[in-house]
Parts: sequence; C-alpha cells; structure tokens
Amino acid sequence: MNIGMIGLGRMGANMAARLVERGHRVVGHDRSAEAMQAAGSDGVESAGSLEALVAALPAPRAVWMMVPAGAPVDQTIDALMPLLAAGDVVIDGGNSWYRDSVRRAEALETRGLRFVDAGVSGGIWGRAEGYSIMAGGSKAAIAHVTPAFEALAPAADKGWGHVGPAGAGHFVKMVHNGIEYGMMQAYAEGFAIMQAKEPFGLDLAQVAGIWQHGSVVRSWLLDLAAHALEEDATLETIAPWVNDSGEGRWTVQEAIDLNTPAPVITHALIARLESRDESRFGYRLLAALRQQFGGHAIKKPE
Repeated sequence: MNIGMIGLGRMGANMAARLVERGHRVVGHDRSAEAMQAAGSDGVESAGSLEALVAALPAPRAVWMMVPAGAPVDQTIDALMPLLAAGDVVIDGGNSWYRDSVRRAEALETRGLRFVDAGVSGGIWGRAEGYSIMAGGSKAAIAHVTPAFEALAPAADKGWGHVGPAGAGHFVKMVHNGIEYGMMQAYAEGFAIMQAKEPFGLDLAQVAGIWQHGSVVRSWLLDLAAHALEEDATLETIAPWVNDSGEGRWTVQEAIDLNTPAPVITHALIARLESRDESRFGYRLLAALRQQFGGHAIKKPE
C-alpha cells in the first residue's frame, strides 16, 4: 500500500518505519528537514512539500496526518483539499477532539473526500510491539486503509478495529486516555502510601516486580512503573509536575454532558492540575479557615 505521512515527529516517524518494515511504501513530509532525514534512514521517502507528497501517491490516495490537535490539523486539511481528488482518504491519527473530527469529516465529504479519525495508542513502544488503533469513518474509507491498520497493529486481527462513524475513533481514544489517567493516579497513590511507610523500608521496585506476575493489578503501566523505579528508586530527579494532553479534560466534560458520573477520572485530572500549583494557595486558605473557626494550629512556611 502507498501511504502519505504528514508529521514525522517521534510517533509519526515510528509509525512510518513500522509500515515500511511490513512492506508498505511511505512518502513522508515534515517541516523539519532533520526529521525527514531521520525518517529516510528507515526507508521513508521524502517529499519537500504537500504538493510533492500528493503527486507521489497513486489515486485513490491515503494521507495520514500526525500533527498536533487543533489548528494545525485544520490548517493541514485546508492545504490538502485543493490537492486531493474524489475518493482520496485523509486520516487524522493525532489526539483530536472528536467533535472536531465530525466537523472535518463533513467538510471533506462535500469535496468528495473521505475522512478517518484514528485514535492511536502505543507510545514509543509501538514500533516494536504494535499500536492499538480505534478507527472511525465510513466502511469504504476504512476498507481502503485496512492494510495500514493491520500493519501497525500488534497483529492483523488484534489491537485495532472500526468502532463507528467519523468521530467515534477519537471519542473512544478520548475515553481510553481518561481511563489511563485514573489507572496512573491509582498506581501513584498506592506507591506513595508504601513509600511513606518508612519503618518497613519497602523496595518499591521489588514490589512492582512481584505485582507484575499473577497479580490482579498487573498491567503495562505497572511494567513501566517498575522500570522507572529500577532506574531511580526515589524519583528525586523528576519534578512533581504532571502535564495533561487535553483528552482527560474532554472525557470529564463529556461525562458531565451525558450525566454519567466519572469521579475517578475527574479526580485524576484534578490531581494533575494540582501538581502544577507551586503556591498551593487553596491549601493555605484551608489551613487559615481551620484556624479561624476552630483555633487549629497552622504551620508557618520554612
């Protein structure tokens, strides 16, 4: 299969390389000449412009975007539309908001173009182990790019699927990331409790290693926790500042809109926001209120 890949950052480059390794031809484009050169070493053909990329692909084309969510996706689609022909497929493999994907699919359809929103999970390990892909779009569009999904997934019949119409792929990926927030938060809290129990002198890397086999809480996230703790048992080289990609926020907002309780995911998101508040003004106010109504002692800053 011939595939155009726009965006050769770490994720896009790894996906392109996996496609090439499995016998597909990939033509890539990125604003960074260094990124294109690096991808070229993995067999990805370079296109210096979107025009060159489209010209290098036989019709009907499949163009896969791995660009940041939001305006960059719209800008890329706007630039592609005049270059593509009816029947071509545009795939958005980034973490876009599903409502944007629905809108984009409708806009492309008016030009005779097909749109697939592909939620992709697997991170930096996907090239070797395969990616989990949640795809939304028409049956015809999915059928056209199925060879790419089969090559990227852990196996042709495992780890990927057509989950619904346009927008459904990014919706499922959004919820996937919300669940991920909750699982990560549970591990973080549990290990923090064990780390605080100083009299036992627990080896947290050892505990993680025990849990990796036979335990009901074993998972790939636990494997990664074990790896991190083996590298640095105290994690003192890592600042307690946790970013969020936005999908956790969208999941919480969707839960509110659907009147569906999601307290664990919501708390996990709030914990990430809390990690960035170096001043902790809210906690200071809580302490002040306790002093005001109950005369409770307060701790002065050091």
